[in-house]
Parts: sequence; C-alpha cells; structure tokens
Amino acid sequence: MGSASREALAQAQTALRDGLDPAAGIELLQVAAQIDAAPALASALGDASAAAESKSQVVERLFGGLSADARALLTAAVSGRWSNVSEFVAGVEELGLRAEALGNAELSDELLLVADLVDRNHELQLSLGSKLGDPAAKATLIARLLDGRIAASTVAVVRHLVANPRGRRLDVALRQTARIAADQRGSELATVTVAAPLTAAQQTRLAGLLEQSAGRPVKVTTVIDPELIGGIRIQLADDVIDGSVRARLDDLRQKLAA
Repeated sequence: MGSASREALAQAQTALRDGLDPAAGIELLQVAAQIDAAPALASALGDASAAAESKSQVVERLFGGLSADARALLTAAVSGRWSNVSEFVAGVEELGLRAEALGNAELSDELLLVADLVDRNHELQLSLGSKLGDPAAKATLIARLLDGRIAASTVAVVRHLVANPRGRRLDVALRQTARIAADQRGSELATVTVAAPLTAAQQTRLAGLLEQSAGRPVKVTTVIDPELIGGIRIQLADDVIDGSVRARLDDLRQKLAA
C-alpha cells in the first residue's frame, strides 16, 4: 500500500475493538466485494478529494442494513484519504478480516491449515485457481470440503477469498490473511522453509530468536522443500532471510552469467 493508504488504514483500525457485533467482519467482507464489483461506487467512496461527510452519507444510504459496528468501520474507512481506489477496497477487506479475527482466536491457524491443504492437492489448486470457473461454484466447493473441519467463521473467510481473488493466488491470499489475523491478535507469523525437518530443540531456539527480532510472540510454520538442498529460508512479515544452499547457488549462477 502507498503511504496515504497505510495511514488511512491505521486510522480506520482505531474503530476496531473487542466486543464487536459478531456479524461485522463478514459484513465488511461482503461490502468489499460489492464495492469492488461496482467501479462507480468504488470511485465515489474511495475518492480522496470528496468530503468525508458526503461519503459517510452514501454509506448510511446504501449500507443502512449493516450492523452498527460494520457501518462504523466502513464510515471510518471512507473518511480516510486512500492512495487509490484499489487500495481502498483492500482496506475495507482488511478491516473485515481484522474484525473477524477479534472474534475467532483460531482464524490464523485454521487459514494456514487450509493453505497447506490447497498446496498438497494439485487438482484442488487447479479447480480453485482456474480463471474460467464460476467464483460462486468454487466458493461452494471449498466450503463443502471444509465443512465441519474448521470454524464456520473461517469457512466464511475462505469462501470470500475464493470468490474474490482480486488477482491473488489462493494460497498466497490465505497466508496473507493469516498474517493479518495473527497481527490483530498481537503476534507474528513466520514461515520457515527447510530441506529437512527441524528437531524440537532447533524449532524452540528458532522461535525464540524470531520473537526477539519481532518483539512479540511468533507462530512458526515449517515447510519442507527438498529443492532447497540445505540451509533455511525465513519469511517474517515482509522480511525474507534466505540462507538456503539453493539461493547461494542461484546467486553464484547470476554472477557467472554477468
């Protein structure tokens, strides 16, 4: 996001609080999808030059059926000065995800489970990632697969991500959303990719080092990738530390080719 959008999102997040209406998160996700599908509406609500009061009136007129908490969060969003309309839509979506995370402590962990499920099933990846498929049908498919395995709240979030990809790969969207949910609850997510499983002692030491770096609790997800050959690759928020043998070999090839 641009600096203006980050500031607008941070300001809107001040409207988040414990005890929000349980429906508010999913309502905002639905609103984000509606706005994204209506360019004229998106431009009207995301226009940085328009008066905040007039945009708030549009919210009351068009979205008066939302819960009071969802309307308050949406009003906070339209009051900001976003860098562009696309980032405004992304901001409304993120507010919905954060609101949902407040009421679902397992959201980040369950989203990572779904991401792993998608990664392991090539046929499912193709079905959900196809640009030719009906988004509603794909959302129904994933909901049927997940029914009873994770919280209904998490299923609703996954359905939203499947039906509204907005140019994102599903596995990437799931992991990004998991990081947002974890952040809302005061922790970081780290993805550690290694060529072979870590020992329990190594995992404990690594988690401790990452928590020192992040300054708050870190949930570590380990991914096994034999193609790394050796070493380790760590992604913590937007930072990537690649100490794998594969990365060093790739770097050497680039230098030799220069």
